[in-house]
Amino acid sequence: MSGVFATPRPVPEGKVPALGGTAVVVVALPVFLVAGWRLGAWAIAAALWAAYQVIGLLLRRVRLGSDNLAAAGLVAFGRMTRAVALLAILIAVAVADSGLGFPAAIVYGLAFTVEFGLSLLAYFGGEAKA
Repeated sequence: MSGVFATPRPVPEGKVPALGGTAVVVVALPVFLVAGWRLGAWAIAAALWAAYQVIGLLLRRVRLGSDNLAAAGLVAFGRMTRAVALLAILIAVAVADSGLGFPAAIVYGLAFTVEFGLSLLAYFGGEAKA
C-alpha cells in the first residue's frame, strides 16, 4: 500500500479539532434560543461534549511508547469506551424523551463530526516522518 495512507506522520496536537467541535456546541446555543427549542437538550449535549473532552485530555496525558504497551492498551480502550459510553447516554435520553434526546444527539454528533474532520485534516496535512 503506497500513497498518503501508508506514509507515517507524527500525531498532531488535538487543540484545533477540539476547539472546532466546541465551537459547534457554543454556536448551537443561540440557535436553540432563537428557535425556541428546549435548552435541556443543548445542556445535555454540552455536558456530554465536555465529558468527552475531559476524558480525551486525561488520555492524552498518558505516556505512550513501545516500552509501555499497557499504557497503549489503556489509551486505546479508553478512547473507544468514551465514545460508546457517551453515545449510550444519548440513546438512553432519546428513548426516555425523544424531544430532548434527538436535538442533543444532533448537536453532539455535529461537534464530533467537526472534530473528527479537523483531526483528519491535521493528520494528513502534516509533514511525513523522516
